[in-house]
Amino acid sequence: MTDPVPPRQGSLRRLARYLPNLLSLARLVVAPITIWLILDGRLVTAFWMFSAAALTDAIDGILARWLQARTALGSYLDPIADKSLLVGTYLALTWMEALPVWLVWLVVARDIGLVLGVVVLHFAGRGARSLTPSLISKLNTLLQIALVVLVMAAPGLAVDASGVIGGLVWVVAATTILSGIGYLRETIRQFFTAIGAHA
Repeated sequence: MTDPVPPRQGSLRRLARYLPNLLSLARLVVAPITIWLILDGRLVTAFWMFSAAALTDAIDGILARWLQARTALGSYLDPIADKSLLVGTYLALTWMEALPVWLVWLVVARDIGLVLGVVVLHFAGRGARSLTPSLISKLNTLLQIALVVLVMAAPGLAVDASGVIGGLVWVVAATTILSGIGYLRETIRQFFTAIGAHA
């Protein structure tokens, strides 16, 4: 027979389980602030805001696993916060002519394709969270973040990083395409598996 958990300790545990979702919510709030800072030309301040938000993304994932606090709300809130921050930042930097227009369209097109794939699998009976990120997709996200950080940090560091940024743009483009192809193949595979199971 286990000892009962003291009420105070039980309350703290319940509160701790909400931390991952609270961090995702904070990231969702920070996204429009970061976008506004970029559009206002304050790239260095936007850099710090974006970096802090990106850090919460890593922390809430660790906390969700450590506290066993994965929830249905978190499964939707986390990716929405991530995409709002990253895609919004890309759009703002493109508007400021800090990134090429074609790259942001590529990034947005991949994300739209991912959402459509999830919707298709949901109606095919595979559930709403069937598409898990592959290794190339995780690398693509990391490179997208690195590109944004570099573009925003360069002015504050007073360094000419145009050569590195130019090269990273093409690497991000390549991994975005590969990631999109991977998601498309997985969507098709799971779709026909679901259709076969229901036949």
